[in-house]
This record gives sequence, structure tokens and C-alpha cells, in this order.
Amino acid sequence: MGIHDGKYVHGMHVVHDGPREAPPLVLIHGSGASGSSWGPVVPALAGRYHVIRIDLPGHGQSPPATSYDVPEQAAGLAAVLDGLGLRPVTVAGHSSGGYLATALAEQRPDLVGSLALISSGPSPDALLPQPALLRALIGPPLGPLLWRVRSDAMLRRGVTAVCNRPVDVPDDLVADVRDIGYRTFRTVLRRNTAYIAERSVPARLAALDVPALVIFGAADPRWDPSSAHHYDTVPNARVERLPDVGHFPMLEAPEATAELLLRFAATAR
Repeated sequence: MGIHDGKYVHGMHVVHDGPREAPPLVLIHGSGASGSSWGPVVPALAGRYHVIRIDLPGHGQSPPATSYDVPEQAAGLAAVLDGLGLRPVTVAGHSSGGYLATALAEQRPDLVGSLALISSGPSPDALLPQPALLRALIGPPLGPLLWRVRSDAMLRRGVTAVCNRPVDVPDDLVADVRDIGYRTFRTVLRRNTAYIAERSVPARLAALDVPALVIFGAADPRWDPSSAHHYDTVPNARVERLPDVGHFPMLEAPEATAELLLRFAATAR
């Protein structure tokens, strides 16, 4: 019988879904989100896998960290997986969560059996001009003020601004996003950019001997959808493009996204 509980492991909030005896599937959210962003795909995944959702430091129900460097956050994820006694696992990361998944595989190949990256831009030059609302929320001079007065409606618009299809933003995701600090979010964005500027994600994946799935929305307004072709040259990687889907495939096309993850996880074992 499936289980659902939440607890802290090495300072990070962890939620389990599905049978513990099933193969493990770890889900890592992106910047400014939480494990709740995976909600629409969890029921399908938990039917076959032990699904582990982790709130990254300063996001969701996890407390802030002293450093948000990608390698250090990956080391924290490794500690969580070690604490849970899980290896090897399939790790799926959304957006910058894909960078943490990649860094985890770089540091601890014994923990990661396969990688799935969803809407993870390959390098800084693939970033598109951001929607006006996000620019206002993130940057000065309005950012700090707007961050303090954000309404639930504004938070929902912030999510849907990077979607191409109409979506229902989960209430728990809205609550989690509200608790993210402005400085935390800004710092996380800078450290993520530094990671992919130092070396592109496709180059990092090419150096790893691990099966990879790359999912890109063909209408992603955050990352240039054509940049997905940079992953085509990565050995052991399969690239899937979802028509008419933006930056949040889990919210915009949950059935198609879950099916791709299920098929990949089954073949990569």
C-alpha cells in the first residue's frame, strides 16, 4: 500500500509517496518552487516507484542554508540519500533542479543510476528575456518591495507567466513559494548561473557515464526551446520535446511528462 509522510533528513524536508520497497525515484524542484511543484505527476509515478520529493534549502519547508553553491547543495542531497539508505536512484530535476541532479551525479556516481532533466537550460546564453512580472519581482528597484506585498494571485501569475498552457497552480505550491525569501531567491539564481557558466550542462553530462533523459517544452518562454538540440550530442541521452508546452511540463502536461519519466526509469534500470 502506498504511503505519504513528511519529515526532515539532514535538515531538508522530505516527502515520500508510493511503496518503500519500489525502486526509488527522486524529484528535485527548481528555483523559487518546492517539492509541491511535482504534485500533478506524483500519483502516476507513485504507482510504480518510491517517489522522494526534497525541498531544497530555503524553499518549501526546508530552512535556509549558509551556501547555495550548486556543488554544496548537491552534497546536501547526497547526505539525504545516504541518510535514507538509497542507491542507486533515478533523479529527475526540473529547471535548475536539473543542475543539482547533474552535480549530484558528478560528485556521487554511486548514488545516481540515471538522470532526467526537465526544462533545464544548457548554458546562460540560452536564457530568453524574462516575462515582465518576473523581471519586476526579481530585480531592483521594485523587487524587494513587490516581494513583501506579494498576493496569492501575484504568486500564481508568477508561475503561469512561464507556462504556455492554462494551468491550475497547486495551493500548496503557492504557500511554499510565499515562504521563499527575496535574498535567498536572488542568491540561488546567481549560483545556478555560475554553475552552468563554468561548464555547460551538456558538457557535464557528456563526461558522465549515466543514462539521461532531457525533456523540453517546445514553447518554453524562459529558455530558448531550440537550445535543447545542444543535448542531442550527449552520449546515452534522449531528448524529448513536448509541443505547445512551456517551462512547467509537470503542470502543463502532467500525463505526458509522467509517461516519459516512467518509460525512462523502467528502461534505465
